[in-house]
Amino acid sequence: MDEPLSLETARASDAEAIAAIHVAARADALPYLAPLHTDEQVRDWVASVVLARCRVWVARADDRVLGFVALDGDEVEQLYVLPGSQGRGIGSRLLDLAKRESSGRLRLHTFQRNLRARAFYEARGFRAVSFDDGSGNEEREPDMQYEWAATVP
Repeated sequence: MDEPLSLETARASDAEAIAAIHVAARADALPYLAPLHTDEQVRDWVASVVLARCRVWVARADDRVLGFVALDGDEVEQLYVLPGSQGRGIGSRLLDLAKRESSGRLRLHTFQRNLRARAFYEARGFRAVSFDDGSGNEEREPDMQYEWAATVP
């Protein structure tokens, strides 16, 4: 990155970049999942659901969106970083922002087979609190819930 990374509130004009990151990161991390939606459907969902219902921040460098986090209350609904930009602290910075913006607790779901995500969250203080058979998600993929709570000094 030539330009420093900034974390900014997402704008409606970021919907296409956010959708592209969502599609690319899922394909990279979850190659065993068949896509359930077209790129256009994902773009529409980001614009009409994610940006409308969640607090969303993007990580931007060189005027390019490299990652995003979406919070619905204290639920991390989405956290994705563009493949090729992962491993550079972008996801950690986005998650730290989500922690600061929370009430002191966060929850999230990830697929049980997503070992990279599990390691990422566990290294940042999240603990697994429940496991599910996947009947509650549209992918029908076994998932799990993580929780994080701020420590009181």
